[in-house]
Amino acid sequence: MSNSSATTNSATVNGGVSSPAAAGLKAYFKTPEGRYTLHSEKSHPSTLLHYSHGKTVSQVTLANLKEKIASSTPTSSSGYSASSSVRSAAAKLLGSNNGGRALSFVGVNGANKGVAAATKNATFGSSSNGGSSPITNFDGKGMYMIYNVGDTLYISDLNSKEKDPIKSIHFASSNPVCHTFNPEAKDGHDLLIGLNSGDVYTVSLRQQLQDIGKKLVGAHHYNKDGSINNSRCTSVAWVPQVNGFFVVAHADGNVYVYEKGKDATVDSSFPLIKDPTQFSIAHAKSSKSNPISRWHICQGSINRVTFSIDGTHLAVVGRDGFLRVFDYQKEQLVCGGKSYYGAILCCAWSMDGKYILTGGEDDLVQVWSMEDRKVIAWGEGHNSWVSGVAFDPYWSPPSSDSTGENVMYRFGSVGQDTQLLLWDFSMDEIVVPLRRCPPGGSPTYSAGSQSAQLASVVPLGSLQPAPSMRDVPKLSPLVAHRVYTDPLSDLVFTKHSILTACREGHVKVWKRPVSSETILGDSETASASGSDCK
Repeated sequence: MSNSSATTNSATVNGGVSSPAAAGLKAYFKTPEGRYTLHSEKSHPSTLLHYSHGKTVSQVTLANLKEKIASSTPTSSSGYSASSSVRSAAAKLLGSNNGGRALSFVGVNGANKGVAAATKNATFGSSSNGGSSPITNFDGKGMYMIYNVGDTLYISDLNSKEKDPIKSIHFASSNPVCHTFNPEAKDGHDLLIGLNSGDVYTVSLRQQLQDIGKKLVGAHHYNKDGSINNSRCTSVAWVPQVNGFFVVAHADGNVYVYEKGKDATVDSSFPLIKDPTQFSIAHAKSSKSNPISRWHICQGSINRVTFSIDGTHLAVVGRDGFLRVFDYQKEQLVCGGKSYYGAILCCAWSMDGKYILTGGEDDLVQVWSMEDRKVIAWGEGHNSWVSGVAFDPYWSPPSSDSTGENVMYRFGSVGQDTQLLLWDFSMDEIVVPLRRCPPGGSPTYSAGSQSAQLASVVPLGSLQPAPSMRDVPKLSPLVAHRVYTDPLSDLVFTKHSILTACREGHVKVWKRPVSSETILGDSETASASGSDCK
């Protein structure tokens, strides 16, 4: 499949953000439930980008900071007390000029121990001040968007219409390539960051926002200077339902399990891998070691890891074109299978844990069933590699019946063809081939499928080859919308919006159609997808 890069040139405004009119891009798209409109665009000061370590693909993480119960005055990296007025000035400075010092890597410097409580976030526009200054309420609640460009991690206020970020964090020796946020973190260290060098950090997002500097503060540092694994970090994920553990995937096919805040005081090395072609797990020799285990998944690079919502299963996709699903607690392979062509680049779980989406170099979106342990549908609509997929947990069909057994899902995908595609999927409505088409004949189909109508369930713990396309139901997109002139890299659903990111670090916020059920006081809650990697 071709890797088209959408090289169309367009006029730009505001430091690199394409003008929709000049590029022939529409500021809205229509769906059966109404019109999605472009609410705002988030970008970065193009004159301040640093590509000394090479370009990286931008990923997006949403962070819902809740109100602190115990308020304590934070200290900046310079050592003095940061008052509200100082933070306000810092916010203005960072919002308009984010260049400057690079990060000096830090070790275990302590953490912000503030505990998050219940939140009540405003919807779109409520936190926008209508001027050039970004928000300054860093001690309280807020919905933030984190994205990486070059050697910098940017933080923007999601609800504001301001284009520029309110905070930038620069890295001196490597690029941030993946990140994720844990709203349930107990010790304040809620942001997990993986670097191109293999280094990993956990930090308090609130503490970064309170600080006026441009480097990490109060960070815990893992795999320092590649002491455990010097290959590139490719994906990071918090372990759900278990506080204090996270996993890091690397380009050499290994995944490591870490315990947050644990300072390894003994040798953390692992034995040599006997057979690189086989899945294997090695545990640390000492209880004082960190990481605590190494999962060797495959020979090629791992592209994405993501947990099911309940933390029971871990999905891994990689360069070798396989999806692998593991029982995380039992440390066993449950199922998996091969793409039709090339690498699988992204994956996402449905909220109920029944289905997994994958996308990659075959230009297709595949739907995998955990019950059947195989592909049950594939979607065709992209003209190039699929770089991001996600289920929409906030969407419901207009005539949905919560008591019925048939559930309809809405999911989205973005690709290097610059398009956002939306899809609807229901097991009772897809068309299922009952038998293969004979030479010169016509295939037989059945509408209204059950799992039994597909082939028998795949044996537990096996990896399956790609099935014939004629034996798997085909899906067509509900909506196809050209979002940008550059290839897209990520997709995130929230309660009030859809976020789309291009790989150069420009993010568009698409406001959902307003319905009679919309309550303006509802809090903006981020989807747990994708943004796994992220």
